[in-house]
Amino acid sequence: MRSLAGDVIKQAFSQQTDEKLHRRLYAAICSCILEGSLKPATRMPPSRDLAGELTLSRNTVLRVYEQLQAEGYISARTSSGTFVSDSVLDNLDLRPNKEPVAVALEDHTRLSARCLELLGHASASPRQWGAFIPGVPDVQHFPHRVLKKIQDRLARRLRPAFLTYDAAGGVSELKEALADYLRTARGVRCSPDQILITEGIHQALDLVARALCNPGDNAWIEEPGYWGIKNILRINAVHFSAIPVDEQGMIPPGPTEPAPKLIFVTPSHQYPLGSVMSLSRRQQLLLRARETRSWIIEDDYDSEFRFSGQPIPSLQGLEEETPVIYIGTFSKTLYPALRLGYVVLPKPLAAPLKKVHNDLYRGGHLLIQAALAEFIREGYYAAHIRKMRQLYSRRRQMLVELITRQLGEHYLGSFSSNAGLHMILQLPAGSDDVAIARQANAQDLLVRPLSRYYVNEEKCSGLLLGFASIEEHEMAAAFSRLATIIRENAV
Repeated sequence: MRSLAGDVIKQAFSQQTDEKLHRRLYAAICSCILEGSLKPATRMPPSRDLAGELTLSRNTVLRVYEQLQAEGYISARTSSGTFVSDSVLDNLDLRPNKEPVAVALEDHTRLSARCLELLGHASASPRQWGAFIPGVPDVQHFPHRVLKKIQDRLARRLRPAFLTYDAAGGVSELKEALADYLRTARGVRCSPDQILITEGIHQALDLVARALCNPGDNAWIEEPGYWGIKNILRINAVHFSAIPVDEQGMIPPGPTEPAPKLIFVTPSHQYPLGSVMSLSRRQQLLLRARETRSWIIEDDYDSEFRFSGQPIPSLQGLEEETPVIYIGTFSKTLYPALRLGYVVLPKPLAAPLKKVHNDLYRGGHLLIQAALAEFIREGYYAAHIRKMRQLYSRRRQMLVELITRQLGEHYLGSFSSNAGLHMILQLPAGSDDVAIARQANAQDLLVRPLSRYYVNEEKCSGLLLGFASIEEHEMAAAFSRLATIIRENAV
């Protein structure tokens, strides 16, 4: 039997485009109810009649009716039929008119002042692979099959602990392997229970800022320095002072500078300039931290890739019981998408920060952590680093030669040490490195402007050129295009 409600539903059904018939019918009835075409207390067509009108199976209609009833759109009355629910009136009263929807959404999506400030300084590149992208390793030379084989072996005798929430700050085997590696390779003084596994550097920095700072506290950062630290401090409402660096690292400020709660440094390879913090500066910084009861955050992000001389030992291991929180990551030594980093916490902070981390972030990736532990224990990690160190050294040397030959030695950065995954191409004073970088990015040359790493008005002009993720046979042609842009725009 035809009904007015059936005609209304049929018209709405014809306007739906979903390929799945039950989804088309569901959307049609919902729109009729919410737009008022089917008013509260309206009797719905019997399922058999509606199926006949729409040329659908009765099971399809019954399936949709059951879903609508479960969601409260319709209700069945014994021996009376199915009706649009009276409670839909409440939703219709709250539903805004169509015209002011955009305004209402804007009101609902008002962002916090801290979020707006972060957005104003957002610096993450939308592209993370290509010629001269800084900070990205060569992910194609990683022995993926080896790690996969280890992971598959562990998966065949999977422990339940690998599939639940992590409450211990990481897999114990990985923390033990890391403790041994860091003691040997970086001179870090730690035991496994001081290590916390995180999802990379940013989570580690956010944890430290949240756990140790109150809104309005002060921090010192390097000038120029990593943009990620600044944005994490901004979102946590921590004020910061940008302290200049020179060829010996951070220049200790005078006593008039407000005492910081946190001091962020990259002493083994300053980011982005490349200088190494001298022993005297390290000792001064440790003394200052003890006097002001500050914590030094040592970011040791790419210390493994030093191409000449002896490795630079960590600041954390310089003395016993230093006020240093040591942070590292596998993003540079293995690959960024792994999303694994680590924090070596001073003993008094280990238990509380692990508890905070567990409550805020709910760590995971336990199977890959266990596989990585065996990858380290079996010597694959050290072998991969040795191999990549040689590869990156060749690529860096090739880039130095290209800069010298096509632009001149004066374009080589002043502090650039023979280490890391990028180098500084120093532009003549007054050059607009932001405009040059923008033009280069448009041609898929993913350089970054040095001036964007500064906070204060006094800035140096230059470009960060990553050499790790570009093959040697591609580098010459790519750099020639970049050199042309520089010659056309540099002062």
